[in-house]
Amino acid sequence: MASLVAADAKQETAGGVSEGSIPVYSSLRPVHGHDAEELAAADARYEGLALEFLQAYGAPPVLFVRSPGRVNLIGEHIDYEGYSVLPMAIRQDTIVAVRKRPDDGSAPSLRIANVNSKKYPAVVFPADPSQEVDRGNHSWANYFVCGYKGVWEHLERLKASGKEDVEVPTPASLDVMVDGIVPTGAGLSSSAAIVCASAGAVMAAHGLNFSQTDMAELCCKCERHIGTQSGGMDQAISIMAKPGVALLIDFNPVRATDVALPEGGTFVIANSLTESNKAETAAVNYNMRVVECRLAAMVLGLRLGLPKQEVYAINTLGEIEDMLSAAAPGLGGEGPLPAVEAHLKPEPYVAEELEELLGEKLETIMKSSPTSLAVLAAAKHFALYKRAKHVFSEKERVYAFRDTAARAQSSSGASFSSDQVLEDLGQLMNESHASCSELYECSCKELEELVGVCRKNGAIGSRLTGAGWGGCTVSLVRDGHVAGFIESLKEDFYKSRVERGLIKEGDLESVVFASKPAGGAAIFRFDH
Repeated sequence: MASLVAADAKQETAGGVSEGSIPVYSSLRPVHGHDAEELAAADARYEGLALEFLQAYGAPPVLFVRSPGRVNLIGEHIDYEGYSVLPMAIRQDTIVAVRKRPDDGSAPSLRIANVNSKKYPAVVFPADPSQEVDRGNHSWANYFVCGYKGVWEHLERLKASGKEDVEVPTPASLDVMVDGIVPTGAGLSSSAAIVCASAGAVMAAHGLNFSQTDMAELCCKCERHIGTQSGGMDQAISIMAKPGVALLIDFNPVRATDVALPEGGTFVIANSLTESNKAETAAVNYNMRVVECRLAAMVLGLRLGLPKQEVYAINTLGEIEDMLSAAAPGLGGEGPLPAVEAHLKPEPYVAEELEELLGEKLETIMKSSPTSLAVLAAAKHFALYKRAKHVFSEKERVYAFRDTAARAQSSSGASFSSDQVLEDLGQLMNESHASCSELYECSCKELEELVGVCRKNGAIGSRLTGAGWGGCTVSLVRDGHVAGFIESLKEDFYKSRVERGLIKEGDLESVVFASKPAGGAAIFRFDH
């Protein structure tokens, strides 16, 4: 292949690609910029992926789709409750190379391989959109199947909505090669990166291109096939991110608003080296919190005076706030945090207690959700007060973060300094971490140690990011201190881990790094 950066950057608009769709490029420059070092590294990576593909399948890929990981700056565990979040994309991404395989008379199939074949062995699945994802088999390739199913499910939804011009193509055999550099289990959304890139590859290989909002929503829905009750933040930022800005992401429907971050600060991501696998621990961690929030919403619904049958249909705390805003008679229009203090007890509830309140078995109420039933089978108690208090307070911090960042963009006559803006943003991050740790209980001792080290070494604000129970921290650091800050982390946190053999010194650059906001999903078609 010729150099992938040599051609002039252009975005294709033919073949059904419209404004707001996933961009299609013939050069790496629109995504990787004009920095010679970064372009050379990206060029080598795509060339290497193409060569691996050729060696595996005897033919080159037709196109590549990349989708990035993300770091959530603030707004943890509230997207699935219907509330806005504020993430940014990072430069680490997943690339999927793909081609449609010519019909050879055999049953259509999906041949899926990975450049890291030792860790992620090749797998073959039928080219059947109706196949179920085997949740009992935690194969890495299940994430590709999620993305594959998502494309066809979206097409069927479009047809069912009465859109007469929707044509569902015949599923073709595909050859696929994946190269992911988003750290797994780090809270940087490696799962969404592969699901989004996979769905994009399936879509593009069949000559389709959906809108970014449709892609974000379909990827959120289809990742749930893996067994986690995702709220949509990870998929939305991976698809819709823009270079240079964070995004305030709203849901139902998905919408994204640019949030320009103040000058003078850089975000540093640091991996605690403790892996948290959302899918494998869902019943006791991630999905457990989803169920606790739903139960908290139901109990508050009872206090609103709703009939029990209506209470059983409540799914999120966001729905309860809408009722409070309407000055429901049971609560007199009080706000959500006062409602939590007044109507949820601080101590955990047991199942029998909730069943007496709700007048029904929890298993009966949640019978339509297998993942919720798995939670009920594993749970011994439910901390409704803590979970609801976190969600409602974290929602307020997201808007405070947005408004504080906007102050830096206001007129020069303002009575505050950019340094004060950074300090205020850092304080919000610190408050968010405390809430995640104490109320949502999604931290761990390694994250607590790392946050402490970050603050001791000059972070303006530092917090866990992602689902938690391991993974990464994100810290706001003044631009001039970034290099020294990273070196201090290597000495104070990572040195002992190197000595214990948890990580090699040569790999530290991949676990602690600075990042400015990166761009979102893109399709590449290069001239061979």
